[in-house]
Amino acid sequence: MNNETKIAYFSMEIGLSNDIPTYSGGLGVLAGDTIKSCADLKIPLVAVTLISKKGYFRQDIDSSGRQTESPIHWDPSKFMIRISKRVMVFIEGRKVFIQAWSYKIKSITGGEVDVLYLDTDVEENTSEDREITAVLYGGDDSYRLKQEVVLGIGGVRMLRALGYHIKKYHMNEGHASLLTLELLLKNKRDVESVWHEQWVWDFDAVKDLCVFTTHTPIEAGHDRFSYDLVKKVLGDIVPLEQLKKLGGEKYLDMTLLALNLSEYVNGVAKKHGEVSKNLFPGYEIYAITNGVHSFTWTCQSFKQLYDKYIPGWANEPELFVRAETIPDSELWQTHLSAKKDLIEYVKEATSIELDPHVLTIGFARRFTSYKRADLLFLDMEQLLHICEKGKLQVIYAGKAHPKDGPGKDIIKKINDLVKINNDKIKIIFLKDYNIKMALKLISGVDVWLNTPQRPREASGTSGMKASHNGVINFSILDGWWIEGHIEGITGWSIGPKPTESSLTIVNDKTDAEDLYNKLENIIIPMYYHDQDQWIKVMKNSIGKIAYYFNSHRMMRRYVTEAYLS
Repeated sequence: MNNETKIAYFSMEIGLSNDIPTYSGGLGVLAGDTIKSCADLKIPLVAVTLISKKGYFRQDIDSSGRQTESPIHWDPSKFMIRISKRVMVFIEGRKVFIQAWSYKIKSITGGEVDVLYLDTDVEENTSEDREITAVLYGGDDSYRLKQEVVLGIGGVRMLRALGYHIKKYHMNEGHASLLTLELLLKNKRDVESVWHEQWVWDFDAVKDLCVFTTHTPIEAGHDRFSYDLVKKVLGDIVPLEQLKKLGGEKYLDMTLLALNLSEYVNGVAKKHGEVSKNLFPGYEIYAITNGVHSFTWTCQSFKQLYDKYIPGWANEPELFVRAETIPDSELWQTHLSAKKDLIEYVKEATSIELDPHVLTIGFARRFTSYKRADLLFLDMEQLLHICEKGKLQVIYAGKAHPKDGPGKDIIKKINDLVKINNDKIKIIFLKDYNIKMALKLISGVDVWLNTPQRPREASGTSGMKASHNGVINFSILDGWWIEGHIEGITGWSIGPKPTESSLTIVNDKTDAEDLYNKLENIIIPMYYHDQDQWIKVMKNSIGKIAYYFNSHRMMRRYVTEAYLS
């Protein structure tokens, strides 16, 4: 059925559209952009993920400003085709059957990528096992490990059952690391008997098949499971003493397992590669900086502008270097069109009317402490004083993980500030952040703000999306922005130069002071009094950032450096 040799791309979450809510944030959307670029570039790839029938969660905000969560119920049959083949894995000694749904990404170039969504909601399974693929990142450690068994082990078995010939298995973060054990079992050489200690494990054969991309230096992003739980869930799939050599002595570390059984390992920005080497000494870790799918993340008004002045941009985003050819007046009118679309969206969602002539800052991402969504408000008195030089509108959006109390506290803090009735600054929080809303935001604001604690932002991609729409970045020097930033040319930095290579303590006050200084003395005056210079920076954002920070460039590098090696 599938005679062509392919790359198998495994990701716990994949974000392709609002209609298929199988993503929580940047990791999933990056996976979606990866797949779309592979279709455009005709890279032979098949993707594997979980169906997440109850989604991540639907976010609401209660009367006190706190986040509440509820399931998102959606019907896969409306968007994809169920495959008749089933495979089986053992979980807690029980047979758990897995079916798959097929969703095809088709490009106008003629390329096509099949995305397989694994699903345990089948009649043969117990009611408990039918829920394994229900909630993305839900439940306790046991639930998460069961999901990773289905993704890693079940995913490899499904590809085999469907007749795929796989050249490389690309693990997008450590959630799929158990696929290495399935490959080990397939590649073992049986010396005497199936369960004899003298098995000879062909580690090199497995390493040669595996590519691993790590996405975060934050501890919460590296799954670890106790060996008691591993034994309970997995049984004796691999002898314990062997598993400890591969995944760690104290607990099964999914990142370590992937590191030990992958020939090619990379971080997602140059700085992240350096930080990852420091976190995991002794491992060769490369860096391929992330990118975004240009056509997906360019709003309609800018698509029309680029079609007029940069024909071919969608499949050759390197042509964005020609942004200088766009007349200033047309660029500005196109931006105002995107801004008015956002303002209409905000009014419909919140009944609050924003002013298209006021400097508008956007901040939207996962709400977790290290991203410091509230840094802008560290000194509210100073911020209001700055706003006397020019009014400000700030739009926020994003979700906190249901178990992230500090992240939820920041959302409440922002929503408390929303209630401030002030003619100098207007603050908006848009609930239930999703792909559709993201496109409105990254194209409709004037400035894109990012304030993570250095060096915890592995890459970040929202600022790349903003640049595709001429929106200017104002960000901490971390992740991709270290590479994309030229002070005053492509945007502005916040705080000191990025000298850290480990997770050191960051001074909020120092960063906030620089943020306030540049907002007061550079950004507000330029926006209100020097439109020619503002448009020049907008053009640089397109011509010096979007041309490079796109997923077409990213995937060409994966092909030549990881897949063909």
